[in-house]
Amino acid sequence: MPDFDYDLITIGAGSGGIRASRLSASLGAKVAVVEESRVGGTCVMRGCVPKKLLVHGAHFAEDFEDAAGFGWSPGKPGFDWPTLIKNKNTELDRLEGIYNRILRENKVTLLDGRGKLVDAHTVEVAGKKYTADKILIATGGWPSMPDIPGIEHVISSNEALDLAELPRRMVIVGGGYIAVEFAGIFNALGVQVTEIIRAGNILRGFDEDVREFLAEEMEKKGVTILRDCVVRSIEKEADGSFSLRLANGENLATDLIMYATGRAPNTRGIGLEEVGVRMNGKGAIEVNEKFETSVPGIYALGDITDRLQLTPVALAEGRVLADNLFGGKTLSMDYADVPTAVFSSPPIGTVGLSEAQAREQYGEVDIYVSRFRPLKHTLSGRDELTFMKLIVDAATDRVLGCHMVGADSAEIVQGLAIALKCRATKAQFDATIGIHPTAAEEFVTLREKRPEHQN
Repeated sequence: MPDFDYDLITIGAGSGGIRASRLSASLGAKVAVVEESRVGGTCVMRGCVPKKLLVHGAHFAEDFEDAAGFGWSPGKPGFDWPTLIKNKNTELDRLEGIYNRILRENKVTLLDGRGKLVDAHTVEVAGKKYTADKILIATGGWPSMPDIPGIEHVISSNEALDLAELPRRMVIVGGGYIAVEFAGIFNALGVQVTEIIRAGNILRGFDEDVREFLAEEMEKKGVTILRDCVVRSIEKEADGSFSLRLANGENLATDLIMYATGRAPNTRGIGLEEVGVRMNGKGAIEVNEKFETSVPGIYALGDITDRLQLTPVALAEGRVLADNLFGGKTLSMDYADVPTAVFSSPPIGTVGLSEAQAREQYGEVDIYVSRFRPLKHTLSGRDELTFMKLIVDAATDRVLGCHMVGADSAEIVQGLAIALKCRATKAQFDATIGIHPTAAEEFVTLREKRPEHQN
C-alpha cells in the first residue's frame, strides 16, 4: 500500500468539511484540514450566524414600538451600529475558538493556507506538499457579481456584515433569500431600502402565495421593490453617492449598493481542472450518490456541489461520507422534505412541496390557507399579518407541504418537518390538539379547503 501522510485531507474548514473531518478522525482516520481563511466557513463567519444576529438586533426596533401597546413607556431608544458589529464579531471569535478546539480534540491537523490539488493524492499548501489516500473538496460558495460597468463600487453580503456605519439610502440588487433578509435588517434599522429584482417577484422557487405575501409585508414595512428591473451600469458621484442606470432609462441615486444575485461554487484556482475533476456549466463539482468526483479518491460535498445550499445538508453529507469511508457503512443522503427558513421580516418557514410542485407531481391537491393577525398585534397595533398554508394530496390525504410567513415560523416548521418525514396525513394533523393561544395551533385547526376556482 502507498505510504500517505494522511488518510484524508479536506480542503475547506466550513460546516461540511469540519463535520466530515472530525467524524473521520473519530473513526480512526488520520485527517488534516486545509483552510486559508477562518475556521467555520460561510455559515459561521459570513452567513447564517452573523446574519441571524443582525436580524435579532434589527427586530428590537419594532419590539420597542410594540411595547407601548402593552403599557410600557420606554422613551425613544438609541441604536449604535458599531456596538452591534463589535459584539457580533466577539461571538464569531468565540465560535471559531470552539471549532478549532473540536479539531484539536479529534486530533485533526489544521493546515493554514490555500490548498491546491497537485494530483489525485497530493495537496499543496503554502509551498509544501501533503499526500492522502482520499481528498475531500468542501470549499463552499462565494458571492457572484455580474459583469457591468461600475460593479467595482458594490458590496456583497460579506461586506454588509461589517459596515463601518449605516447608510441613509441603500439599494439591494437581487430577489433571493440573502437579498430579502438584508432588506429587512437595514430597513428596520432606519435605512431607506430599495430592492431591485429582475423577475416579477421575490424568492423564485418558493411557493407563489408565500412570495406574494412576503412582498406585501415587506412593502408595508417600507421596503421599495422594483420589479422586472435590470441595472445596466453604476457610476460614483463627486459627493460619494452612486447612480444606477436602469434598463428602462431611469437613474436611481443611493449611498450604498449591495449585490445579492447569487453564489457561485468556490472552485477556481484549486487545481480541479488540472487533475481532471469534472464540473458542470455553473462551475459546481459533479458527484454521484457517494460524493465521488470523476477522479477516483477525490470527493466533494456541500455548496460546491450545488445541490441544496444549506448548512444542515452539508453537515448531514459530511456524516454520511465519514461513516461510509471509515465506518464501514453504506449510507445515502435523503434530500426529500428538507425544511428551510428565510429570516426575512417577517420570516418564512417551509418544508415539502410548493403548490406548483405538488400539482405537477401528484395532480389533484387540496389547499388550506389562513391569514390572520397575531394575538400580539391586537394590542401593539402593528399592521402585520401571519400566513399559513398546507398542501395535501387529494388521493391519499398525505400532507405534501407546510408553509408559513410570520413570527417564529422557522421554530414551528421545524416540528412540522418531522411530521412530513413520517408521511403524516391531514387527518392526523386534524386529530392533533393545538396549543392555545399560539400561532402554531392554526396548522392543526385548518378545516376549510380553498375553493378550486381560487387555485
